[in-house]
Amino acid sequence: MSATRRAFLASPVALPLLGGTPRPMSLGIGISSYGNRTRIEPEFRDPIRFLSHCRGLGAGGVQLPIGSRDEAYADALRAMADEAGMVFEGSTRTPDPDDPADRDRFEAELRTASRAGVTVVRTVMLGGRRYETFDSMEQFERFRDRSARSLRLAAPLLERQGVALAVENHKDFRSDEQIELLREIGSELIGVCVDLGNNLALLEDPAGTIRALAPMAMTCHVKDMAVAEAEDGFLLSEVPLGRGVLDLPGLVAAIRSARPGCRFMLEMITRDPLRIPCLADPYWETLPGVPGRDLARTLALVRGEDRGRSLPRVEGLAPEARIAEEEANVRACLDHAGKALGL
Repeated sequence: MSATRRAFLASPVALPLLGGTPRPMSLGIGISSYGNRTRIEPEFRDPIRFLSHCRGLGAGGVQLPIGSRDEAYADALRAMADEAGMVFEGSTRTPDPDDPADRDRFEAELRTASRAGVTVVRTVMLGGRRYETFDSMEQFERFRDRSARSLRLAAPLLERQGVALAVENHKDFRSDEQIELLREIGSELIGVCVDLGNNLALLEDPAGTIRALAPMAMTCHVKDMAVAEAEDGFLLSEVPLGRGVLDLPGLVAAIRSARPGCRFMLEMITRDPLRIPCLADPYWETLPGVPGRDLARTLALVRGEDRGRSLPRVEGLAPEARIAEEEANVRACLDHAGKALGL
């Protein structure tokens, strides 16, 4: 067994995988919770600046890309997180299987993350949404094959650097498909960043999604979702915790039961609602096997909501107003998490 592997097995992230129980942490914050601010103020993406801001809010950690940095920067980042008692998680792209040079980029980012004290790095296999990106199952299957090749390339690099990779359910794979993919790869260092709300867009029951993915969870995106009817399906929108349709106490408890040491990171995206066109034919081109009962259950959930409810919209706001609303949403989430979720 390599020295990096032994170091990983002794780290906090390995404890839930091995059945241990590390100390609990309060809710962390993912950089995606500040999508408006980072677009308007790109310098806010700097890890030290972001960590400092979240520390001021009383967050238990952060999750964001670090990139490839010099050792002095990584050391400063680690010292700051350690002094604040905060968890630091990274975020990255998996290596491009068709570009050998990209493996060097990926490993360099892992090396920086490891030096900065990161043990878990989150990733997504698809930046967009399945039903908007692909026009056929053939296209989706090519994406699945590319994802598998990318993760196979990542596995030995993760081993070498002693860092785990958490693959988010990102409106690309339904939970059974994601589990099949990760089991096919078969690496202890590749698990799941469980997003509590994303698979609603793929017509999954949130409780069922979490039950399925929780045994492989390394970290979790905490969010709440509101829904509203639309002519071709429904609208889906992140809202402050406790104001949506998700059973947050139940979902958090399910993850804690399966993985007692799993970390929790807020992903409160302040944006206009997403359109889920599940009543339009193109939606089904890459989801032909979804049972009709899943569609019926999801539409019943949507139609059970207050028809007069309007979902939040921000695109018409001035930049300063969008930043202010985003900050208010994050603070409201942290307050609810502490009072109602034990985070």
